Amino acid sequence: MLTRKVSRVALIGSGFVGSSYAYALLNQGIVNELVIIDVNKDKAEGDAMDLSHGLPFTSPMKIWAGDYSDCKDADLVVITAGANQLPGETRLDLIEKNVRIFNKIVTSIMESGFQGIFVVASNPVDVLTYATWKISGLPHEKVIGSGTLLDTARFRYLLSRAFEVDSRSVHAYIMGEHGDTELPVWSQASIGGKTITECLKQGVGPNKEELDQIFINVRDAAYHIIEKKGATYYGIGMSLARLTKAILYNQNSILTISTLLQGEFGLHDTYLGVPAVVNRSGVREVVEITLNEEEKAKLKHSADVLKQALSTISFT
Repeated sequence: MLTRKVSRVALIGSGFVGSSYAYALLNQGIVNELVIIDVNKDKAEGDAMDLSHGLPFTSPMKIWAGDYSDCKDADLVVITAGANQLPGETRLDLIEKNVRIFNKIVTSIMESGFQGIFVVASNPVDVLTYATWKISGLPHEKVIGSGTLLDTARFRYLLSRAFEVDSRSVHAYIMGEHGDTELPVWSQASIGGKTITECLKQGVGPNKEELDQIFINVRDAAYHIIEKKGATYYGIGMSLARLTKAILYNQNSILTISTLLQGEFGLHDTYLGVPAVVNRSGVREVVEITLNEEEKAKLKHSADVLKQALSTISFT
């Protein structure tokens, strides 16, 4: 059942990603109130003004530049703030810089009395979502990372192009770290109900080498985009809007978000991109799909890399 009420999103960070997300919210009429909070107050105010001027063309929405006190009554706080990934830099290279930033941000949000749901998009997203959970003290189901949501969308798009079908008819997941150790779940991938494995056996669509290249293009997409235009933001902005809608409209959607694993897939105490049911309470449950042995090993490796990264930092 879809439910909708007066809803407020507090956006922390009005850079490329944050402003793209805000624009997607406005175009889709997803929320009633959007408060933009940024260390650069002028930028937040400019974005609020610019977005508000488009209101005659979409649904009614209150948009303003605010401060952390506005988080108190927010249903959702979406964090896109942090240091940007530079050309040649991995997402994990950003850990130390962004954990320091997050300590200040999350503490300030919680001091407002916020009791809603966190959505984290800043990189490295899995580590920073774990940090947000630890710093906030909120239940883990109310702290969600964008995870491999965008990677999965990239995967489905490239597969749709290879098989010449609508990307919405492709069902396939990218799991693990949103980064270099992510993995494609080929064993469960399908096109309109026909598995990729069946297609390979029948000689339909791309061959194995071409499929492997599709995954490489998915995994390395951010590097290529950053090299060409300096940053990625439209795709993640749309991904965050989709996640916001799933939460606020209580849709029980299955999305590949970053959430805490507590024994699922044999993994513990780590945030990782996995399929999960998302609704008004946050993460309802992890969908523990069947993986083959190779996929299990790759997922464990991804978790191990993230755990090693987590062991080097403090969340206080």
